Parts: sequence; C-alpha cells; structure tokens
Amino acid sequence: MPESEPPSTRLSSPQRLFRVGRDSRGNWVALDQQGLCGGLFAKRVDALKFAMFENGNRPQAVIMVPDVIELDMSAAPRGQAQHRTPNTNPPLQRVA
Repeated sequence: MPESEPPSTRLSSPQRLFRVGRDSRGNWVALDQQGLCGGLFAKRVDALKFAMFENGNRPQAVIMVPDVIELDMSAAPRGQAQHRTPNTNPPLQRVA
C-alpha cells in the first residue's frame, strides 16, 4: 500500500474550514477559509477527499457551496497584509 502525503501542518488548528464547489469552468474546487490551501479537481469526490484529508477528517468542517467558487493563486491570502511598494509620488492637489 503506497504511503500518502501527510496533511499540511501550516494550519492544523481545529478551526480549519474548507469550502467545496465548482468554478466557472465546471471544475471542482476545494479551498480553505483563509485561502492558504486549496486545489482544483476533475471530480467532486477528489475535492472532498482533499478537504477531509487536510482538515483532519472532520466532515463538519467541509461546506458545499452552491455558488461559483474560484481558485485564485495570484491573490494574497485573506487576513494577511499585502506588500505594497511605497508611493514616491506626492499626492496631487486640486487648484481652483
């Protein structure tokens, strides 16, 4: 029997909640509440298996969403500050 990869240890807190649903292209998405962990799947069962595996096998921490859910790999995780470059241009003033 092949060994499976252990669940992510970054956020192994009991409050880890996953949303599972379809994206706009019909793929299945599993995404944790903070947007730090997720995946894109061809089958619903695979998305559910991933979510259950990552949350410590707690079915009460998986929510099926009826709306479209997108996996955005370019966005900063929710709840964390985004890094911005300082604005070196002085603010414009309105002159009458």
